[in-house]
Amino acid sequence: MFEKVLVPTDFSAYARKILDCVGDIHGVKEIVLLNVVARPLLTRFWDPVAEVKDAERKLAEEKKYIKVPGIDIKIMAVPVLERGIAGAIQKVASEENVSLVIMGARGLSLIQSAFMGSVSRNILRFGDRHLLIMRFKAVEGTEGLQSFTKQRSIRAEGPRLQKSCDDLFSKVLIPTDFSQAAEAAISFIKSISRMGELVLLHSISQGNTQMEIDAHVKNATKKLEGIGQELGKEGLKVTTRVVVGNPVEKIRALAEEADVSLIAMSSVGEDTMKAGRIGSRTYDVANTANRSVLVVRMKPVFVPAA
Repeated sequence: MFEKVLVPTDFSAYARKILDCVGDIHGVKEIVLLNVVARPLLTRFWDPVAEVKDAERKLAEEKKYIKVPGIDIKIMAVPVLERGIAGAIQKVASEENVSLVIMGARGLSLIQSAFMGSVSRNILRFGDRHLLIMRFKAVEGTEGLQSFTKQRSIRAEGPRLQKSCDDLFSKVLIPTDFSQAAEAAISFIKSISRMGELVLLHSISQGNTQMEIDAHVKNATKKLEGIGQELGKEGLKVTTRVVVGNPVEKIRALAEEADVSLIAMSSVGEDTMKAGRIGSRTYDVANTANRSVLVVRMKPVFVPAA
């Protein structure tokens, strides 16, 4: 499924944690470990050759965090202008023909926020490969603003993250709007090796009266249970939930309530399938959820002019 993956790293604690966990994704045979050496926009004199060599040395050291034997690891360091980091990552992903890009939700920023870093957001918006946004829990109060002494420690060593790697596919939440893209995403996700429990979710966000809302709930429940029954015939453990409210808020809330290991979504939904853009719902969930998010890229459907 994901035999060749690209892991961009900025040598942060989050990036290092990904390397510690990436080998646990079943089926990975080759990892491209990439550092984009960025020239700050205001720098007049720059020696990219020296910085690339230094990055390659660091990448060779980072390889030790990938502890699973039998995986081929290729290291790459490429120089670009600071504003071109996301584009460089996308270019390498295409040239190396990787099936999955794995990135941390955060990077070197000292002050953490609920949102992803700008590079991850740009890959989410404009990338064309499946994308796994990894999130790890910080421990010992390292989240947010800290005392000056602790800030210096975090800057030097990175925040302390959870010690173990969660089994990513042990319990996967899959939101669906019953679109063609959502159905394709479910079909893709169910075929991942060692898949555990699937939690299918549909959010009702339309209805002017209680009667209309109840009708939508009844119809969605029937559809979702039908999908669940078909998946159950394939030996998968499936639970279904139909909720009423803002889809993004409900997805985040259920992810916490059900303590899922991963949220997996199609990159586009019913409203954006023809345009081929990243759907706003998927973007908002990937940007703000407290869980790791797998974005399954769906190709746009082009409708010929009449």
